[in-house]
Amino acid sequence: MRHKAFTLIELLVVMTVVVLLAGILMPSLAATRQIGKRLVCLSNLRQMVIAANSYLANCNEYYPLASFVDKSQAGEGVQKNCEWDFCKVYRFGQMSECKPGALWQGETNLKIQQCPAFKGNANSPGDQFTGYNYNVSFIGGIMECAEDGRLTGTNSTRALEVRNPARCVIFGDGQYVDGANKFMRSPWLGTLETNDDLKLKPYGTQGFRHLGKTNVAYCDGRAETLAERYTETHEDLIDLIAENTGFLSPDNSSYDLK
Repeated sequence: MRHKAFTLIELLVVMTVVVLLAGILMPSLAATRQIGKRLVCLSNLRQMVIAANSYLANCNEYYPLASFVDKSQAGEGVQKNCEWDFCKVYRFGQMSECKPGALWQGETNLKIQQCPAFKGNANSPGDQFTGYNYNVSFIGGIMECAEDGRLTGTNSTRALEVRNPARCVIFGDGQYVDGANKFMRSPWLGTLETNDDLKLKPYGTQGFRHLGKTNVAYCDGRAETLAERYTETHEDLIDLIAENTGFLSPDNSSYDLK
């Protein structure tokens, strides 16, 4: 018994319908994937706040230093750069060791520090995973130990100084151009900054990479997605703010301790 075959016109109609359906479904599938990445990112940020709270409990309620550069062994060619995310040891200018940073107190799954929606490079050499930054305008201090043991810089904030933990952003999606920054900066000078830090403002911005939005985590442990991107800062720095990056508020209200 002979079966009737599809005619050429019928095949063309079927192919047209398939193409139309694919055109309708593909954007939806892509958006769904992006939403999934955003949710993973929010989970990563919550884990960072949990780690910060654990650090507080073990360190007299001080938040982790954002950066501590130890040059006390410079005479032997050794320098230790312990930042909030990674601690690195350099011997005669070459990195010889990289392990979890101050936030993690030496232990973590380092992949938590990779934003799944970020495909760029780390702006800090040697970082295995990247995409997030830490509030250095008000929370994480930056210090240095000279070869003679002299300490300079500013210590981190204590938890009791954060008057409104539900409004103070501690971690977020860091980005400048196509690279990630790890030091989040408010649009105007913060309590832990000096006038020398003004020039760094455009390089401490947030990346709005989740369908045009950015993720943040607050000191109280809450994480959320924000849509508003601000570029207000010192007039001579505005033009340096990269596309799809910006600040979380037009003033310091999203970053400060009030």
